[in-house]
Amino acid sequence: MIDTTEDLEIQLLLEALYHRYHYDFRHYARASIKRRLLQAREQMGFSSLSALQERVLHDGSMLPRLLGYLTVQVSEMFRDPSYFLALREQVLPHLRTYPSLKVWIAGCSAGEELYSLAILFKEEGLYDRALFYATDINPDALRAAEAAVYPLDQIRRFTENHQKSGGRSSLSDYYTADYGRAAFDSALRARAVFSDHSLVTDEVFSEMHLISCRNVMIYFDRALQDRAVGLFKDSLARDGFLGLGAKESLRFSEHLSAFREFVPEEKIYRRKGR
Repeated sequence: MIDTTEDLEIQLLLEALYHRYHYDFRHYARASIKRRLLQAREQMGFSSLSALQERVLHDGSMLPRLLGYLTVQVSEMFRDPSYFLALREQVLPHLRTYPSLKVWIAGCSAGEELYSLAILFKEEGLYDRALFYATDINPDALRAAEAAVYPLDQIRRFTENHQKSGGRSSLSDYYTADYGRAAFDSALRARAVFSDHSLVTDEVFSEMHLISCRNVMIYFDRALQDRAVGLFKDSLARDGFLGLGAKESLRFSEHLSAFREFVPEEKIYRRKGR
């Protein structure tokens, strides 16, 4: 239901983004998307959302700036260390039985989770048999992920998280620090594929053994959450694993019956045999 002129402007802007650029935010949680659009309007200097819409429709160079507000780019390496510890101790022993592995990081942001998983797999001797698919809808985020350069003031936090995740090496083994930045070793992306992919409109990746999509679906409405979980279900190999964020769950998903809880406290699920 449209209650205000502002709500109507939001709906029209989201429809315009979908029909003009094929970015579909229409089923993102409305309170969250409204907050981000109002922030974009203010910080980009527009008097109204209609004015922002007019500019974005006629000037494609504005789109990446707007996407920066609409897509959440807040992450850190080994975020929620207990999740990575659970992967290390409970999931990877099962993955070790496969001769080759496919891992999908859905909503990879600037690559922090990709490189966390790459380091984890290296430490557990599984990196050379794995392919990592890092996807996001934001092209700027994908470029940042491929560059693998992070502010040096974040490294202390990254290092603490790595240690708490059961790290078997020093995080400093994987990066070079210079000019206030930490550039991670290019070898960590040697087995990574970076791709534009939307959980809203795109289709499945096939035969994944692990899908990690954390703190993405909290911004979706229920219908879009179900679509995303359906993609994950159809993308996972038999007995494959799905990791979600701390505030996410399959509890109310129409696809719940296709999964069983594997590490409930860390929101790690396992695809049931087909």
